[in-house]
Amino acid sequence: MAATPTASPGRDTRPPETRTPEQQALDRAGASSRRVAALMPRLVLEARRVAATVIHGLHGRRRAGPGENFWQYRRFVSGESSARVDWRRSARDEHLYVREREWEAAHTVWIWPDRSPSMAFRSRLATDSKLERALVMALALGEVLVQGGERVGIPGLMPVTANRNVIDRMVQAFLHDAAERASLPPAFSPSPLSEVLVLADLWSPIGEIRQTLARLSAAGAHGHVVQIVDPAEETFPYSGRVEFVEPEGFGAVTAGRAEAWRDDYTARIALHRSQIRAETDRIGWSFVIHRTDRPATDLMLQLHARLSAGRGAVSPAARSEPAPGAERGDETDAGAEADTAAFADARSA
Repeated sequence: MAATPTASPGRDTRPPETRTPEQQALDRAGASSRRVAALMPRLVLEARRVAATVIHGLHGRRRAGPGENFWQYRRFVSGESSARVDWRRSARDEHLYVREREWEAAHTVWIWPDRSPSMAFRSRLATDSKLERALVMALALGEVLVQGGERVGIPGLMPVTANRNVIDRMVQAFLHDAAERASLPPAFSPSPLSEVLVLADLWSPIGEIRQTLARLSAAGAHGHVVQIVDPAEETFPYSGRVEFVEPEGFGAVTAGRAEAWRDDYTARIALHRSQIRAETDRIGWSFVIHRTDRPATDLMLQLHARLSAGRGAVSPAARSEPAPGAERGDETDAGAEADTAAFADARSA
């Protein structure tokens, strides 16, 4: 005799059609939270392994100023204090030399891993789901950035931090987030000196993507957009009668001969991507496509290179020099204040 399902304490067992949209959303969010909680121990280990592929982290923009790392020697200029002379280096030459350090200002990088229902998809062609790959990359990048002296935040979830236990803080932020998250980042205004990293499948309507990117870049923040896709979403390896179910509650569609849809499908994918690339090119952001059948370390190294290169590029909105008499360190303080305000905006969105 078939067993009769029993109700779990606190769980609404009424049929979906009798529950309100809000109750259904809470059900989906709860299921997503439980799934993420089960994955986290393995994902944290993978994130630390991926982070280890980048040894030296990221550093501030290269120029002379207050810092700990040696940058270069330069000739002593008449009128400078003799205390600045490096006598050991000067003893090897007939000139006097000053030892300059590299100016280091901590930057803020906002990391947004898409945790919407569509990210849970994994075909037989991949070993990880899109959600697993996005979370691994978010955690690994958080580790690398903080080790490199940067600050990291998650829009609407975790305020900016430079704490060495950043992975633990990010994990706790994800696990304690009971809301059903959208695919794209919430509305907030990152400071001009910050960077934004979006890790998502980007299957949202192009109008929503354009609006989000325009809002995030409005103040001059630089950014990187990564489309994480399952190989089946690119190659469409289906044939015969197939039912395709939309994971975010928009129904299902059945194809009698799925292979007949392949050409039109791939053409739509190409068009969608070209529109995203056109938008990122317009605002000066980078756009990367990553498939989950590729190693996570490939994406890690690629993003590390892009983030490192971005350190030397200051957005037009952030090019102004400090006011006369202001210290260079004031830029960091102002950036931190702007980041705090940005987090408050995202939290309330």
